[in-house]
Amino acid sequence: MPPSIRSAAAVFTAGACVLAAAVPAANADARPRFTPGAPGGGDAYYPMEGNGGYDVGHYDLALNYNPKANTLRATAHITARATKDLSRFDLDLKQLKVSSVKVNGKKARYSRKGQELVVTPGKGLRKGSRFNVTVVYGGTPKPISRPDIGTFGWIKTPDGAYVVSEPDAASTWFPSNDHPQDKATYTYRVTVPKGTQVLSNGEPGGSRTKAGKTTWIWNQRSPMASYLAMLAIGKYQVKRGRTASGVPVITGVAPNRASELNTIHKGTIDAINWEEKVFGKYPFASTGGIRVGVDVAFSLETQSRPIYGFQPDQGTIVHELAHQWFGDSVSVRRWKDIWLNEGFATYAEWLWEEQHGGATAKQTFDKLYAEPESWKYYKDLWTARKTGNPGADQMFTITPYYRGGMTLQALRERIGDKAFFALLKAWTKAHKNGNVSTAQFVALAEKISQKQLDGLFNAWLYTKTKPTKW
Repeated sequence: MPPSIRSAAAVFTAGACVLAAAVPAANADARPRFTPGAPGGGDAYYPMEGNGGYDVGHYDLALNYNPKANTLRATAHITARATKDLSRFDLDLKQLKVSSVKVNGKKARYSRKGQELVVTPGKGLRKGSRFNVTVVYGGTPKPISRPDIGTFGWIKTPDGAYVVSEPDAASTWFPSNDHPQDKATYTYRVTVPKGTQVLSNGEPGGSRTKAGKTTWIWNQRSPMASYLAMLAIGKYQVKRGRTASGVPVITGVAPNRASELNTIHKGTIDAINWEEKVFGKYPFASTGGIRVGVDVAFSLETQSRPIYGFQPDQGTIVHELAHQWFGDSVSVRRWKDIWLNEGFATYAEWLWEEQHGGATAKQTFDKLYAEPESWKYYKDLWTARKTGNPGADQMFTITPYYRGGMTLQALRERIGDKAFFALLKAWTKAHKNGNVSTAQFVALAEKISQKQLDGLFNAWLYTKTKPTKW
């Protein structure tokens, strides 16, 4: 609405009557027009993941978990900032039952619509204002299964559970703005039966035991995408140490994986020591790894402390820890750019081999490029999809991994080692804790190399055919 207009008024002065002109009130504020936040984040791959109208600053998750019954009682305290005048807003929450919602300490109306928890506060939230949301919820958390990924989300184990959420399972265990675009800090307060441990992202905040239960506290103080939030609940063996630069290392393995503890711990330290030389300073306050007791088909680069779903070799450790720079600290703005995560982590494996007595990255590139049409992955690599936009159900195929890695080798050959390795460090430094697009990477590569690179990136990222010139 326009500013209020002060009506003309008769102003009486000594001996005279003066009619004041109608003028706008200089200090009158426009009345806000409150409208709903969007029920999705605008990502074509996952249209209903994420939400519009606000930005989360911090999640404080109080989780009371009963491993035997696999039940969860929880309270999420969310601190956010309105990015528009909000009449209502959505949170992503699948499966679990909500019992109450408060906004700024006052009861708010809420409804469920699919995965959307629609919250209507008692009064509108002004653009730029900070607000708090408290959601009390619970139930039996369940995993998600997809043909292209397998089983992920909240996964029950004999002595507890663990959680891996990429790409859209964070909303199966806490209400969230579940998209990488909205990164936030986290506090976990997880209560479990005495004798059960909890490992998570970030740094330990201690534990306290009362009435047969222990509450474990973890803090992730660096901004983190929701899909990287992680818990590992069980009877873990833990080893601590430090990297050469002094980064604390916390490694945990399930009891039936005890023989892997020293290998994973040392492999983590070796990988971080090397990766800091190649990619720049490690972006978080601690590192490590967790080997769960139930084998699954994948591992995940959960921030600061990857989860390994199978016995990792050194290449896997290097891959998941490279993600701490490429994917975790420097995160995609849209899922279609997943090659910026997976192509870089794959290339890190090739570089590790190159610098530790194995095949060079060029030799790995040449071997893949020379594979015949009879090779079982030939179509995946050369004809099935575009590396820079593979599709929501093709994000975790070899295309963004291998062809993404080959894109980087092609770039390295074009611009030379000096510019290429300078680019890796400049990229991770310029966008630490941020969100990025392929266009930004291309622009930085051209700036550093002083070369026009449109043709190369178009050939490798945005055509399905096997490049012959670039």
